[in-house]
Amino acid sequence: MRNDELLLQHIARHIHLEQEEVDFFSSLLHFKTLPKKAFLLRQGDICKTENFIIRGCVRMYTIDDTGFVHIVMFGVEGWWVSDLFSFLTGSYSDYYIDALEDTELLQLSREQLEQLYERVPKFERFFRILFQNAFIAQQNRINQSLSFTAEQRYLDFLKKYPQLEQRIPQKQVAAFLGMSPVFLSMLRKRLSQR
Repeated sequence: MRNDELLLQHIARHIHLEQEEVDFFSSLLHFKTLPKKAFLLRQGDICKTENFIIRGCVRMYTIDDTGFVHIVMFGVEGWWVSDLFSFLTGSYSDYYIDALEDTELLQLSREQLEQLYERVPKFERFFRILFQNAFIAQQNRINQSLSFTAEQRYLDFLKKYPQLEQRIPQKQVAAFLGMSPVFLSMLRKRLSQR
């Protein structure tokens, strides 16, 4: 499979591209490998790329003053990851993004994205849909953090990310759900006994 095949399949769900548009888009992409534990972005840096995950798993997170890690999102194959606010405004990021597994990415810079919008305007529709979906996911995550019980958050996590729990350590899942690994372990045990 070509490096960009998964991305092109993802795009085809939203817009139809002619071959010359595919070729131009592919020419803009930069392939990047990210070894496990390597950083894609550090707090205080400016996010310079939109990143499509071909293979692997990343997490986006902050660290509070007490050293507690707050995971905002995971990204796996077929997902985009970046600090969108930093990317679009050129401001410093509040987030870290690092690899939980060896990861392969396709990257687009802000300048390349603007070139793409100019030459292939239908990509504006694609990225509008992408950004809308990201906004909706963020709103849902905030709502769940405020109104779901710990059990509801965990069950929702399993539904949304059915294979992820086997790929990442339990402490990462717990940090994403806003609970301690010990509490998550007790919750999992209680659910398995039902």
